[in-house]
Amino acid sequence: MAASNVVVKRGGEQFRGVFSDVFQVTATVDFASAAADGGAGSDTITVPGVALGDVVVARSLGISQGGVALDAYVSAANTVTVLVNNNTASAVNLASTTVKVVVAKYATI
Repeated sequence: MAASNVVVKRGGEQFRGVFSDVFQVTATVDFASAAADGGAGSDTITVPGVALGDVVVARSLGISQGGVALDAYVSAANTVTVLVNNNTASAVNLASTTVKVVVAKYATI
């Protein structure tokens, strides 16, 4: 079944005033094998200028995720952690790939 009542907005105007700075990051990652049923793998990316409280608003891998969930968050000053969580019935070892993340700093209200 296809989605209905879809609204798409393109461009930066919907974020005007929400974020004070945005970081577009591309890096190569090679996660360790993630065990079945909840096993996880992670990698860190050094991103000068990001801080706790900043938000990762987008993330993607350059390969199929193979049933593995992808998450990313600012884990410390200048550091973004990218995490894969395997919810499948067998171990998953993703190939080395490019990860893209967008990190934003909320504007002061």
